[in-house]
Amino acid sequence: MASKARGAGQKGWLWPAFASPGLLWLTLLFLVPFYAIFSIAMGYLDPVLNFALPVWNPAQWDPSIFGQVWGEVFGGQLGRISLRTVAYVAVASGLCIAIGYPVAYYIARRSGKRKTLLLVLLLAPFWINYLMRMLAWVNLLGNDGYVNRLLMFFGVLDAPRDWLVGLPETVILGLVYGYIPFFILPLYAALDRIDNRVLEAARDLGATPWQTFRRVTIPLSKQGILAGTVIIMLPMFGDYYTNQLLSGNPKTRMIGNEIESAITSGVNLPRGAALTVLLMLFVAILMVYYLFSVTRASREVS
Repeated sequence: MASKARGAGQKGWLWPAFASPGLLWLTLLFLVPFYAIFSIAMGYLDPVLNFALPVWNPAQWDPSIFGQVWGEVFGGQLGRISLRTVAYVAVASGLCIAIGYPVAYYIARRSGKRKTLLLVLLLAPFWINYLMRMLAWVNLLGNDGYVNRLLMFFGVLDAPRDWLVGLPETVILGLVYGYIPFFILPLYAALDRIDNRVLEAARDLGATPWQTFRRVTIPLSKQGILAGTVIIMLPMFGDYYTNQLLSGNPKTRMIGNEIESAITSGVNLPRGAALTVLLMLFVAILMVYYLFSVTRASREVS
C-alpha cells in the first residue's frame, strides 16, 4: 500500500515537472513580451523626448491610443488595409489548399519508393533563408527575368510585364510560395496516417475511387487541412517582408507593413503596439476555432 501511495505521489508531480521547462519558456518568451507590448499600447508618448513610454501598472493604463487605433480599423485607411490583408491571406490560403493537397496526397498515397526523395525535396526550401528566396523571386520577376522570358516564349505576353510595381497577384503568389511547404507537411502527416483498410472497406462496399476519395479520404484528412491552414494563416497576417520585397507599393500595403512602419519610425510605438495587440486578438479567434474543432473531432472519434 505504501509503495502504491508513493507511486501515486510520484505520478502527481512527475508529469507537471516534465511540463515545467515548456511553461517557463512560454512565460519568458511569450507572456512577458506580450505584457510589455500591451503596456506600450496602453502607455503614452512623451511630448519632450518624442518617445513612447510604457506604463507597467495596469491601474494607470490609458486606453486612448488603443481606442483610436480600434476606431481606425473599422473605418478609414487602416480599415481598408485590414480588409486587404484578410483578402490576400484568404486567397493565398485557398491557393495553398488547391496546390498543396494534390502534392501531399501524391507523396502520402501514391509516391511509393520515391516518398523519401520527395519529402527531402519538400524540405529543401527550409534550408534557404526566407528573405533570400524572396530576393531570388525579385530577380525572376524582373523585366528581363525568366518569368517574362517564359511567358513571352509561349506567347502569353507580347512584351515584358513589370511584376514588381504593386500588383496584388504578385504579393499573393509570393505568400503562397513562401508558406505552402508549411501547409503540405501537416497535411501529408494526416494523409499518411489513414489506414489502407478503411479505403479498402469503402471499395469493397461498392464505392468508386472518386467516392472513396470524397467520402473517406477528405473527411479523414480534414484535421490536417485545418492544421495546415492555421499554420500558414497565422504568420501571413503579420507578414510584411513579402509585400515589401515584391511590391513596396502603398496599394498593396498589409497590416504587417503598418506595424513595421510604426515600430521602426520610433515615434509611433504605441500605435504599432496597439495594432499588434489587435492582430493577436484576431489571430487568437482562429486558434480558438481550431482548438474547438480538434476537440470536437476527438470526441466524435472516441
